[in-house]
This record gives sequence, structure tokens and C-alpha cells, in this order.
Amino acid sequence: MLKRIAVLITLSVFFFSCTNDSNKNNITVKPDAPVEKRTAIQYRLLFPKDSIKKLLQADSNALAVIAAVNRADKKFLKNFDTIVLPSDTKQDIKHYFPFPFYVGSLKEINKILFFSYPTQAFAAYEQGKLVYTGPTSMGRKADPTPTGLFYANWKAEETISTFNDEWELKWNFNIENKLGVGFHQYEMPGYPASHSCLRLTEKDAKYLYEWTDQWKIEGTDKIIAHGTPVIVFGAYPFGSSKPWLALAQNPDALMINEADLENTAKPYLADIMSKQNER
Repeated sequence: MLKRIAVLITLSVFFFSCTNDSNKNNITVKPDAPVEKRTAIQYRLLFPKDSIKKLLQADSNALAVIAAVNRADKKFLKNFDTIVLPSDTKQDIKHYFPFPFYVGSLKEINKILFFSYPTQAFAAYEQGKLVYTGPTSMGRKADPTPTGLFYANWKAEETISTFNDEWELKWNFNIENKLGVGFHQYEMPGYPASHSCLRLTEKDAKYLYEWTDQWKIEGTDKIIAHGTPVIVFGAYPFGSSKPWLALAQNPDALMINEADLENTAKPYLADIMSKQNER
């Protein structure tokens, strides 16, 4: 009887050991966390200048949301003939902007930054999750912002524009060294007004200045590691109404869904992953 028990114990230990070893190669991957649901927000247009002046007396948080929705600094709102007014100004800023909260095809990418020309908005993602978003003012019709894939290069808290040496650019992050294109803080008048750069509010410029990774260089010009990838995409409808005015008729008018962003990034993913592995 004791012999039989000993054999059973030995077999049990052997079976357990084999089962345990086989599981080493079957690592359970945790499912993606549930994606936060987007809050439904309605919009209306505010026309009379007297009403707009009264609106500017709203609390600072509400005013910040209204300014962002209109792609402008607060100081420019008083000059507008028409303002897009959200029905709810208490939500996180991402609920007012068109980017998806999660993009599955980006989950292997540590950091990536998108600038949408048609919606004049930017979005920062970490492993597929939207972590920051806001308005931008990109290149005017005469000086368009180049589109495509770029990588963040060097940064400076304050530098002088290569276009005009009287322009001081704060929280500047270069993405195209030869053309001198980068994102930085500058006036946001509510439409594409820059000379090819990507303008931001001071708050957003400071955030991206800290969040974005620089390149790593050896000597004066040898790149040994690229910075955060930046994709600039789409075209602005110059000569037409501001796209965000359409929100009053359709709150989803500017929406960029997950498939849209996946298709935008798809041609560049191999290069981005290669550069990320090098880093």
C-alpha cells in the first residue's frame, strides 16, 4: 500500500512539474482596460457681439473650454462674429476634441503625436491611449505646414524664429530641422495663421515640451536615436467656413474614429517601430 502511495505521489509531482514548465511559455496577457465613454455634447452658434461680450464674463474654466473649442486664445474671442458654444463646459478637454480615446494598432508605440490639419487639433498617445489633446493653429494657405511623418529633434524654452528674427518662440520643439518647422507657444487667433509651424497655447506647449522626447546625437550631426514620432495629416478647407462651426448642426462633424487614425498611421508604423527599437 505504501509503495502504491509513493508511486502516485511521484507521478503527481512529475505531472505538476511538466504542467508548470509548459505554462512558462503561455504568458497570460491582460486584456486592454475598458475605454472611457465619450460624453455627448451639443453645440450652438452665438452671433450677436453683445451676447459674446456677456459670455466672456463666464468663469475661467468654462472660458478655457470655449476658447479651445474655437481654436483660439481667450483674448481673441471678443473679436469673433460667431462663437461655437458647447452645451456643457465641465468635461475634460478630450470630450470636446475629435481624437479617439484608444487606438489598438498603436499599443506597441511608447509615444506618438498627431496634428490634424482639417480639425486644427493635436493628440498625444502612449501605448495607444490618448493622454493629452487640444487646439492648434497650423500653417496659413501661403505657408502650409508640411504633412507626413516627422521625429522630434531639439527643443528650447525660448528661441528666435528663422522666418522673422523679431518673433520669439517659447517652449519650442523642432520636428523638421532643415525647414525650421516645430510646435511652440504663439498667438491662437482661431484659424490657421502660422508660417508653417504648429502653434499651441502656453499650457499645451509647456506640456508637450516636457512630454516629447528629443533626438540623441553624436558629435554635431550623427543621429543615434530619433525623438518622438509626429504625424501631421490632412488638409484644411481654406476659403470655406471654419470646420468647427459645423458642430452646431452635427456634434460629430469633426470626429476622427479609431479606424481613421489607424489608416493615417499605418504607412509609417514600420519606420516608427524600427526607430523605437533603436532608441
